[in-house]
Order: sequence, then C-alpha cells, then structure tokens
Amino acid sequence: MLETLHIKNLALIREEEISFSDGLNMLTGETGAGKSVVIGSVNLALGAKADTDMIRMGEDTALIELTFSLNGEQEKRVRELEIPVEEDHTLLITRKIVQGRSVNRVNGETVPLSRLRELAEILINIHGQNDHQALLREAKQKEILDGYCGKPLDEATEKMRVLWDENREVERTLTETDLDTSARERETDLLRYEINEIDAAALKEGEEEQLDADYRRMANARKIGEAIGTASAVLCADGTEETGGFADALGRARRELAKVMNDDAAIAQLVEQIDDMDSLLRDLSRSIRDAQNGLVFDEADFVRTTERLDEIRHLEDKFGGSVSAIMEERVKKEERLRFLEEIDERRRLAQERKAALEEEMRAQCGVITGIRREGAAELAEKIRQSLVDCNFLDVRFAIVVEPQEDAADIRADGWDAIRFDIQTNPGEAMRPLSAIASGGELSRVMLGIRTVLADRNDTPTLIFDEIDAGISGKTAWKVSEKLQMLAQDHQIICITHLPQIAAMADHHFLIEKELEDERTLTRIRLLSAEESTGELARLLSADEVTEEVLKNAAQLKERAAREKKAGGDGR
Repeated sequence: MLETLHIKNLALIREEEISFSDGLNMLTGETGAGKSVVIGSVNLALGAKADTDMIRMGEDTALIELTFSLNGEQEKRVRELEIPVEEDHTLLITRKIVQGRSVNRVNGETVPLSRLRELAEILINIHGQNDHQALLREAKQKEILDGYCGKPLDEATEKMRVLWDENREVERTLTETDLDTSARERETDLLRYEINEIDAAALKEGEEEQLDADYRRMANARKIGEAIGTASAVLCADGTEETGGFADALGRARRELAKVMNDDAAIAQLVEQIDDMDSLLRDLSRSIRDAQNGLVFDEADFVRTTERLDEIRHLEDKFGGSVSAIMEERVKKEERLRFLEEIDERRRLAQERKAALEEEMRAQCGVITGIRREGAAELAEKIRQSLVDCNFLDVRFAIVVEPQEDAADIRADGWDAIRFDIQTNPGEAMRPLSAIASGGELSRVMLGIRTVLADRNDTPTLIFDEIDAGISGKTAWKVSEKLQMLAQDHQIICITHLPQIAAMADHHFLIEKELEDERTLTRIRLLSAEESTGELARLLSADEVTEEVLKNAAQLKERAAREKKAGGDGR
C-alpha cells in the first residue's frame, strides 16, 4: 500500500506530503490546480522519464519520495530484486531530479531507473487515458485474456515455448546445411589440406622460443666470440706486469701484502679477501673457457633453424599468433570438416524433426486455443455483467479467439488472434472495440475489466487518473459503485471531476492553487467530512454554491454511505 507521497519543488508544488490510507482515496480540484502533477510525481518516482522543466522555477532540484508498506508476496518479490526491506516491511523510494540527471535510491541504496520500473510492476498499477487507448490494441486484449486464463495457459505456453525453441534450432541447422555441393567439396578439400599442413609441422609448445634463442646466438656468433675473448684476456691472460690479466695483478697484490701480513692484523684480513676473490675469479675463468669451447658455428644447423622458424611463423600468420592458437584453429577446422562430411545425414534428420515438430506445435496450438476459448467465454460474460453494472443497459460483449492455422503464423505462445467485440446499442452488429468505443465507453470498459480481474490482481494499489472522462449522470454513479467494490480489496487512488464519484470517497483530498508572495502554489490537503460536502457542492454547482446545492451534496454523501454499507454487508 502507498502510505505517503512527498513532493518538493516540482512544477507549482513547493513542498507537500500526502498520507494515503486503504480504501477509496479521492483527489478533486479545479482544472489546472495540479492534479496531473500528483499522479505524474508517482510515475517519476517509479522510473518515468524526467523533464528538468518540471523543476520549480528558481530551484535547482526537485524531490519525490514514496513510502510503501509491503504485503508478504510483495516483500518476497522485492527481495528477489536484491533490494533491502526495512524490518517494519516498508520501502522508501526517493528520486532527486537535478539539471540533466537524477539520483534514485531505495531504502538508502542507489539504484538505476530500470530497477525502479521493475519495482513499479510489483507496487502499483496506474491507469490513465493512455491505458484506455491501449485497450484498443489487440496485443493488450490478448494480454488481458491470457492473464485471466492463468496457470493452465502458462503451462501450455511453456510446453509450446520448448517446442518453439527446438524448432528454431532445427531451422538453424537446415540453414547451415543448405550448401551448394561444389562449394561444399571445395571447402572440404581446403580443410583437409590445412589440417594436414598443421599436422605435418608437428608443432611443439616452447619450440619457437628455443629456436629463436638458437638463431640469435648463431647469427651473432662472431660478435659473441670476440666479446668472450676480450673478457678472457682482461681477466685471465698470463703476461708481463704491463700486459697481464686481472688474475696476474691480483696475484702480485697478494704477494706484496703477504710480506707484511704478520705485522698487521688488518693486512691479514686483506689477504683473506684477495684469496676469496681469487677463488671467484678462477670459477669465472672456467665459465668463460667453457663458453669459448661451446661457441661452435655450424652453417647447416643455422639453415635448419632458420627454415624451421620460417615454417612456424608462416603457420602463425595463417592460423594464429602462437602454437596454441594454431592448434585451437586445427580443432575448429576438424569440427567443421566432420560437419561437412556428415551434412547430408544432419540435413535428413533435421528435415524429419522439422516435420515432427510442426505436428507437435500444431497440436499444442490447439490445446492453447482451447484454453483461451474456454477462458474467453467465461471472461466475456463477467465483463458483460460488469459493463451492465457500469450503466451499459443492453450490452453484448465477446472475446473472439481466431486460430491462424498457417505454419507461418505459429508463434511461441500459439497461433491465436484475439479481439474484443462489443455491441452497445440493440439492433447493431457486434463490432471490434476499437471501431466503436468512445472515450467514456473505454473508461467504463477498462474499469469493468479491472473489476473482474481484481481477484487475480496481486498489486494492492490502483491509481485511476480521470476515469470519469466522457461520462456523467447515472453512469457516473455506476462507476463510483464499481470503484467502491474495487476498494474493498485494494487501495484505490482516484482523480475525478464528478461529484457522484467523489462522494464515494473514504478519504477526500483537495488540490488547489493559491497565491503566496506573488508566486502561485499548489496545495494538497485532506478534507474533513464537512469540507468534503462543500467540495462536492462546488463540483455540483455551475457557479454559486447555494444552500440547495449544499443539500444536494449532503444527499450524495448519504447515498454513498448507504451504498458502502450495503456493499460491506454483502461481502
């Protein structure tokens, strides 16, 4: 249930908060007072597109907050969206609109607009003029019928959807196997050649890296040899004092220090350090000699290494940037080759399955049609009776279910075209709802349908924006009775211009404009019983509210009270 609506700096509203209750909440006011802003703000908070022009002039931001109390099923579905719910089972939705963007929060957590729209489907249903026009579309009529048919239809269409999905896979296979014979043979030959080319190379992981290292070593053998020779001469050469290597110099230094090492402990330590360095130098010298001995350049090895590298890199250029990528490509080619080799058998099996699936889908379409026709007859009669209650005195109503039995018309939800037909005047033919219904008739038809579906509607809050469009007099009173019936099991929020409907209010709010500091403001307030009677009198009067008009308004309230009591006793 929607408990509170808080609006700040939106259009003509500076700051208002409305506390709604269960039952029938009526909103009335002069034309242009801002009634549409109230409903629009609820839509905005639940994810409708925001227009920054709606921000109150002179302000930088607008704010809308909705507080909902959740029933058990709602709380379960909200938690499935991974949205936190307070311990008292409430949900606070906040939308702050600033220039060019908006900030959306649910119980303090930031959420995207798409999540607000998902919440809207759980929390509230809003019905305005656009919804009445949607009723003219066959897609909407089908949605209403399917919703009424419920679980039996859901189970039947789920079976149909499984068949439909399999049929799409079969059709994909038929498309893939529809290849020209000569083109298939050319592709098969190419695949075999490429697979053999990869296999003949006998590729190994890590081989390219080792070959590349060998190639660089052999290609630079002379440069490497010269560098090693120079290093050996510097470190290890045996020669005179002027030309000897580092080892000779280190030996001479040790001999000189050894002469005096017994005279100074520090000199003895230096000799030990020289001995350590000499040991390291000898190891280094052996390593250099080993490198010199291993530096053998073989022209034939160089040619073989170069050719092998060229072979590997050619395959990489052709099939992938590494040995592993080449082998992955080989697997794909082998799978494609196997597919082409088995294509005739695959196509034959797909054609057989396609024919079988068409028979199964036709049979399942028949089941779906049967369920819809049974539901259509039942729903049409309930809607007809509901329309009689809405002052369609002699009305006929039918829901036509027409199978489109061509295979091309089979869909995942069957093959039925759905159409609502109505006759509002005796002697005329039944015609599609879209061909004859006026705005007032559409409003009543939608209300009649909503009343019939109320028991199946798990959304506790329904908002009706000007459901009285195009109606008056006795019809308006009938509509108010329907709203009162809906309000027995739902929270209803209704904007109306008609006193007959407003009189049925359990809670009556007035939306009015006033001038403050030379600025126009929209105010919203809950009316007392006496104030409600006065507002009904304003709605009844063409100009001046007289005592007679006030008396008529009081009589309307009394009649509404009797109707509500009678409805409550009949429950």
